[in-house]
Amino acid sequence: MIITSLYASLLGILLIVLSYNVAGKRRALKIGIGHGESKSLNRAIRVQANFVEYVPFALILLMIFENNHANSWIVHIAGAALVIARVLHAYGLGKTVKVSFGRFAGICLTWFVILGLAGLNLYHFIAAAI
Repeated sequence: MIITSLYASLLGILLIVLSYNVAGKRRALKIGIGHGESKSLNRAIRVQANFVEYVPFALILLMIFENNHANSWIVHIAGAALVIARVLHAYGLGKTVKVSFGRFAGICLTWFVILGLAGLNLYHFIAAAI
């Protein structure tokens, strides 16, 4: 699970960046909880929350895939794609709540990584059971 640790660490750093952004906006706006009708703070909260909603499960799938003795290059591709996806999504949603390339590409790539890893893990399970 050494490869997954690389991508989990990079994503952990990104989570701190997103969290710091929320905290900074809270401090500047003097809003302790919620978004206080601030569109900027609400958007930052959603960027962070969306990250937290998707990344842990994707990392679990990545760890399971790697643990099933997958080809290391496939683990790297999936991990790198997940990092790129989450950066794109954070950037796109952080700039606008409207449709943007970053937001669209980021969520599509995130879903693709999750579906791909789920499919590969199912394949490994079925292959081992036969």
